[in-house]
Amino acid sequence: MQRLSDWYDHPEYYEAIFGTDTAREVDFLLEVGRRHGTGGKRWLEPACGAGRLVEESSRRGLQVVGYDLSDKMLAYARARLAPALRRRVRLYPSRMEDFFRPELEGQMDLAFNLVSTFRYLDSEKAALAHLAGTRRLLKPDGIYVLGFHLTEYAREKVEHERWVERLGQDTVVCNTREGLPDRKLRRSAMRNRLRITGPGKDLLIETHWFFRTYDLTQTRRLFRTAGLEILATYDFDYQVDAPRRRGDRRLDSIFVLRGSPESAGC
Repeated sequence: MQRLSDWYDHPEYYEAIFGTDTAREVDFLLEVGRRHGTGGKRWLEPACGAGRLVEESSRRGLQVVGYDLSDKMLAYARARLAPALRRRVRLYPSRMEDFFRPELEGQMDLAFNLVSTFRYLDSEKAALAHLAGTRRLLKPDGIYVLGFHLTEYAREKVEHERWVERLGQDTVVCNTREGLPDRKLRRSAMRNRLRITGPGKDLLIETHWFFRTYDLTQTRRLFRTAGLEILATYDFDYQVDAPRRRGDRRLDSIFVLRGSPESAGC
């Protein structure tokens, strides 16, 4: 068995796990944009990764801007775009807290980040910088559709998730582990293992990092500080007709955010 590190250096295997809901996610974003935003066709994806949602969105006629910190992910994203789609897409290298393009200010109809990448931002300062930068790129009625798992600080067991997918003749098994949250440090230790087996192949890609933690109170406070209001909350089932109701205890959350009127001009 060959051991490797950092799943972001292997976009094809990363996509094998996370690419299964792509069409459903874009369907969800289109409907959320119609119901809560401008319904326009200019979209922004922070931390776009290997470009699965960029490709699907551009294939449906949307103009898409994406950025990511990983050069390998961006190279994969560019390579997957058919020539007819490339004129609709612009991709940039950037960290989430740093991205800003003056020519895009106030131009985007919808921004989205759906799979907890937001939790890589490891401080309040970084999170607020990202939210402020994203807001500057949105039109006044533009929305940010932001999804991540909330934290249950009282839990006493490590959390595990497992997925199995096929990639050609290979089998890709993904095991993710989230350690107990540290309320004081506002972080939890993460470990991901990708095991890839197939004809003449046996790989193990193991990645370790920390995610910032957020319970619902901390999340709401962050959004208020950033001058954002929550228009609706959904879960990772992507059911637009089933928004989250008050008191729902599910931790997987998708927040539809817009600049609050009282903070306009700040």
